[in-house]
Amino acid sequence: MKIVGPERYDLSYTPESFSVSERFSGIAKSSIPKLYIASIDGRPIYVGITKQGMQKRLAYGWKAAGRSGYYGYAWRRQGVAAVLDVWGHVDAVDRNVREIETVEAEVVYLVRLITGEWPGFQTEIHFYPSTNKHRRIAETIIGHYGLKPPQISPV
Repeated sequence: MKIVGPERYDLSYTPESFSVSERFSGIAKSSIPKLYIASIDGRPIYVGITKQGMQKRLAYGWKAAGRSGYYGYAWRRQGVAAVLDVWGHVDAVDRNVREIETVEAEVVYLVRLITGEWPGFQTEIHFYPSTNKHRRIAETIIGHYGLKPPQISPV
């Protein structure tokens, strides 16, 4: 599993719209499976995955109004700015998202383990069996936020 990134983008937003400091490019614009993290003041508030380009994915999260049960990003109604970091799974077989979803769950778990709280606006997560590979990638990703998981002794 080869993960590249992160690419970092500054977002400004209101509940109705968002703008990006520079145009999405590279990983963020590609159709490969991606893990993205929105953070405020260096603290992850939302972890997501997508195969869409980030402009399209964020637009969907901003426009959602409850059809099919999806109300969009709750964090769009909190604050006015966030940082968006994007990682890409460059060797995903057939653009399958299962592996990056597994890493997503491990990242969310580490946020909870380290801070004592789930990411503030996390509303959904998919759990699959993980391996040391998924956990190591998640630890590397969470390290970008200065968060270090505690050492857990084997039982």
